[in-house]
Amino acid sequence: MVYSTTLERWQARKGLVSSNLTASAFARQSDELRRTQSADRSLRRRVFRYNRIMQYVYILKCADGKPYTGCTDDLSERIDRHKNGYVPATKNRGPVSLISYTAFQNKYKAFAFEKYLKSGSGRAFLKKHLR
Repeated sequence: MVYSTTLERWQARKGLVSSNLTASAFARQSDELRRTQSADRSLRRRVFRYNRIMQYVYILKCADGKPYTGCTDDLSERIDRHKNGYVPATKNRGPVSLISYTAFQNKYKAFAFEKYLKSGSGRAFLKKHLR
């Protein structure tokens, strides 16, 4: 390839000048690139969907006999924090013991379930089913 200016030579070395592609060849090449990038994004989304972090809604029984409901993505670490008094809500209500937990793949559904359990009908549900 013959370069007429120093600028063109520099652009070619940096890869800024494409080869002599016709318009249709350039369109085909850019279309392939777009399809490849789209497939990569789709694959990343699918991999992320299956490698999600689980969310747990848990119920603890406190020393005062009342339940405590919470939500976390690391259940064992959160239970340890409750037992060691690092959580203000259960610090003065210890010792605590795990009654039940439910795992969710979607954190918003987990938060909604936790909110339900903290409502009046959710408390009635817990009272009836977890004795």
